[in-house]
Amino acid sequence: MSQSLIFDMDGTLFQTDKILELSLEDTFNHLRSLDKWEAVTPIDKYREIMGVPLPTVWETLLPNHSVEEREQTDAYFLEKLIGNIKSGKGALYPNVKEVFSYLKEEDCSIYIASNGLSEYLKAVVSYYGLDKWVTETFSIQQIKTLNKSDLVQSIIKKYCITNGAVVGDRLSDINAAKDNGLVSIGCNFDFAREDELSQADMVIDNLKELKTILTNLHK
Repeated sequence: MSQSLIFDMDGTLFQTDKILELSLEDTFNHLRSLDKWEAVTPIDKYREIMGVPLPTVWETLLPNHSVEEREQTDAYFLEKLIGNIKSGKGALYPNVKEVFSYLKEEDCSIYIASNGLSEYLKAVVSYYGLDKWVTETFSIQQIKTLNKSDLVQSIIKKYCITNGAVVGDRLSDINAAKDNGLVSIGCNFDFAREDELSQADMVIDNLKELKTILTNLHK
């Protein structure tokens, strides 16, 4: 039976950490230049909430700013992220391309479901040539609820998926699998939390482990 694997992007396929600090620092320097921020850049706070939809990010990091200011900050941040991706400052996690190639050889369908914005996801997929293996990339922007479970459900409906797994590092990925009757595979990578990973069906420390897991899923 063919398998479908739905991957998270940030902290699962893409080492967001490599460009996160740069882009966030650029963004808050910009806010300082506009006299809209005085304190240090809240990088630690962002790490705590990594993986939530961006509107929630700015509500958390800029609680005293207007919606318009948050939207402007979001646009600036996105611009910096994409610029850093295109200049090669980011990186995929080890073995992403090797594992994707293996999965395709095993007749698996690969999808990406992310809380990231569409333009950002396009930049990552394009720069690293992931569209060679990925059937389609889905952004949280595509659904009204901004809920990862609903996003995964939309993929399942579009592609009539009956068998597979969601691979991700945060609780939203684990819940998206469980809410849709798929296997949840937690990634013990940079932004992962032990209390969240404990709720996954299985946990990996390296994407290469998916080769073994795929065999077990087939069984």
